[in-house]
Amino acid sequence: MVKGLKELALIYRDLSDESFKILTVLNSMSTKYEYVPLELIEKVAKLPPSRVIKSLRELMDVKAVVKHKVTQSFRLTYLGLDLVALKKLSDSGVLGYIGTRVGVGKESEIYIAKTPEGRVVAVKFYKIGRISFQKVKRVRTYSLDEGRWFTHSRSAASKEYEVLSRLSDYTQFVPRVYAHVEHSVVMDYVSGVELYRYREALAPENILRCVMMALRSAYVYLGIIHGDLSEYNVLVSVDEGEKPYIIDWPQYVYKDDPRAEELLLRDVSYMVKFFKERYNLEKRVGDCLEFVKGLRDEF
Repeated sequence: MVKGLKELALIYRDLSDESFKILTVLNSMSTKYEYVPLELIEKVAKLPPSRVIKSLRELMDVKAVVKHKVTQSFRLTYLGLDLVALKKLSDSGVLGYIGTRVGVGKESEIYIAKTPEGRVVAVKFYKIGRISFQKVKRVRTYSLDEGRWFTHSRSAASKEYEVLSRLSDYTQFVPRVYAHVEHSVVMDYVSGVELYRYREALAPENILRCVMMALRSAYVYLGIIHGDLSEYNVLVSVDEGEKPYIIDWPQYVYKDDPRAEELLLRDVSYMVKFFKERYNLEKRVGDCLEFVKGLRDEF
């Protein structure tokens, strides 16, 4: 629930307008510079040098910005990028409140939030490379360009938003999305349990059927394949009668991709195997594959 020494919401609340301006400057230059020189920050921000230094100190204190070990230059951290995204989402009227962290994975963090109208949503921040980047920092003394991971994370957020905004028109078994900014996606908050933790299913065959229906909608209507489906990216909403939601779509491929058949077979086979081992549910992979492709109507 905590980001560094303080929760993300508290850091956001306490930052000055000038500090947000500095974050915006650093973000705008993150694709060109690994570390942005101080004189360039001052020039673009159009603030007195003393105010820039004060804001940079504030941002370094909360670990939103780090300074180069040798030169007078600075760069964003993922926390800094989180703050930039939240500022944009707030200013555009998408978010009115950001709460605590409710989920964390290898490449993302999920926060609960509310729209200005009071609708409960989730904000997913992609953090691609975060784990490997931290490992590299522990064993190397030289710098690694974290900015390139920001680019990958922005791309992942864009791809997930794009596919979910289209797919939710054809299936109810994916979250509906509302916005994406930088490396973040705002979507429906699903109060669910990850499938790998869900052991006492009342109707496992229906859960699997719904998962296959979502894959079918993706394949038939959009011509896409999830590409990395497992029990870790299926949420089961008990409050909605064991309704599954498939999440994590940025690695999807189109069905004319050379890897498409292999990935579709993997997705289907993996789920059939999981339901066999967990719930003793017998299903033929070939039958499920034909169902997903729209070649048969009965599951």
